Amino acid sequence: MIDSEINPITLEIWWSRLIAIADEAAATLLRTSFSTVIRESNDYVTVLMDTDGETIGECTLGIPAFAALVGRATRAMLDRFPASTWRQGDVVMTNDPWIGTGHLPDIVVVAPIFHHGALVGFSGSAAHAPDIGGTFKEGPTELIEEGVLIPPVRLYRAGELNDDLVQLLLANIRLKDIVFGDIEAQVNANEVCRRRAVEFLEDTGEPDFKRLGRAVTGLAERAMRAAIAGLPDGVYRGAIEADGVGDQPTRIACAVTIAGDDITVDYDGSSPQVAYAINSTLNYTRAYTIYPLKCLLDPFTRRNEGSYRPIRVTAPAGTILNPTAPAPVMARHLTGHLLSCALFQALSPLMPDRVVADSGGAPALRAHFSGRTADGGRFGQLLFASAGMGASAERDGLSTTAFPTNSGAGSVEAMETVSPLLFLRKAFRPDSGGAGRQRGGLGQDCEILNAAATPIQMVLLGDRERHPALGIMGGGAGAPALAAHRDGRTVPMKSRSLIQPGESVTLSFPGGGGYGPPADRPVAAVETDLKRGVVTTDAVRRDYPTQALALGLK
Repeated sequence: MIDSEINPITLEIWWSRLIAIADEAAATLLRTSFSTVIRESNDYVTVLMDTDGETIGECTLGIPAFAALVGRATRAMLDRFPASTWRQGDVVMTNDPWIGTGHLPDIVVVAPIFHHGALVGFSGSAAHAPDIGGTFKEGPTELIEEGVLIPPVRLYRAGELNDDLVQLLLANIRLKDIVFGDIEAQVNANEVCRRRAVEFLEDTGEPDFKRLGRAVTGLAERAMRAAIAGLPDGVYRGAIEADGVGDQPTRIACAVTIAGDDITVDYDGSSPQVAYAINSTLNYTRAYTIYPLKCLLDPFTRRNEGSYRPIRVTAPAGTILNPTAPAPVMARHLTGHLLSCALFQALSPLMPDRVVADSGGAPALRAHFSGRTADGGRFGQLLFASAGMGASAERDGLSTTAFPTNSGAGSVEAMETVSPLLFLRKAFRPDSGGAGRQRGGLGQDCEILNAAATPIQMVLLGDRERHPALGIMGGGAGAPALAAHRDGRTVPMKSRSLIQPGESVTLSFPGGGGYGPPADRPVAAVETDLKRGVVTTDAVRRDYPTQALALGLK
């Protein structure tokens, strides 16, 4: 039942306003941030929380999986700084991978919200910093090499900046002005969230968010539980392999147990943690388990803490999905993003009409470029370009679409403005979508030139080089990832290399998997793909021989 003290129309209006508060905070973050990682690629989240650190309003854009993580980080901060010790104007920050969003570049910033002298909630944000110090090297690494670890500390105390902390942090990073500018943008976003939350309480006459918080999280929880209860009880298993490191692939195994209106996802049987930066902390593992399940089971109810309560996630300690600190975790997305694939493969017999095939962007390929600008200054740019999404029972996979993350590709012109990078080509990649009754989405080719007079360092953090996105229900795999210099030299997906002046490199992002047998694809759909340049004649002959005959292709 809906909270009887709040009538349904009022509740709908108030709930919408909570989302609007988080969205205005997000708009502030985007408009005041310094880096293209936030401003162009949407690698952030903003939330409004109650006094227990549970989210009651989450921003519409940004990285949806991060929302639950900010709440978990806030609860860890409350263990370090009890609620009674917070003051108006306090700001606490951390990037601890086991507390926050899984790796050091993501900084969580939290501030208290007071109303008439009483603590009524928290505003929070998480955003990816363009630099956090450290270095990158091939082979085994340690967390200490990945950058500066910031435990939960007060950035501001009662409105006073902790300048000693700032100077210590900036002394250990390269892009000082940009990083501190982004942190201050997060502080500003939290302040906007705080002000709008107080205005809301003034306008509604509510003393705090307890009553409304119970109502909205209760509705979200009941909607998720109803969706789970509609499924038959049982244990459903799935497993996939990833490229891993060197010649050692990594394995993700999951058992999805449905019991009444609860789901437990257990990753027992997954690979042990490794001495490379692809380990996924349990926080990150939880986030990228819950979000795909939310999309699959209850896609329309607004997200908040209630959405997450019916889902329990476990993984044995010391595995790649629950590594023991201080394991290296810089590229944790190369493991965490793959969880959606394992989950959907496991649940495909149960709900074949709702799952999607593996996405080429699970995991996302990240390319970090750094070097010197013409005036001798430093630059660091992270390329967020999307791969093909997996196909579903109803339609072809979306091309160049991020999933299960929500990062945007951003403007290449913006990257060119602040760096000596020149994008010569950015185009759909023909034949990259997996064959099937419904075709997988296309990846893309990005050719990038070093227009500087000095070498540029390129760090690739990717996968799907040897393990492409799998099809589902009889569909074919998408094209694998590839990186190559103009002279044909290939670059491993996990590597650091130099791009010489005047030299270019092409990053070929993988395609999504297909859905259903390729023989069942309508001839008209294959003909349309040919006309649009989505597939080539050779690929049609190979993947759709019956349709090729019908089209007169010899």
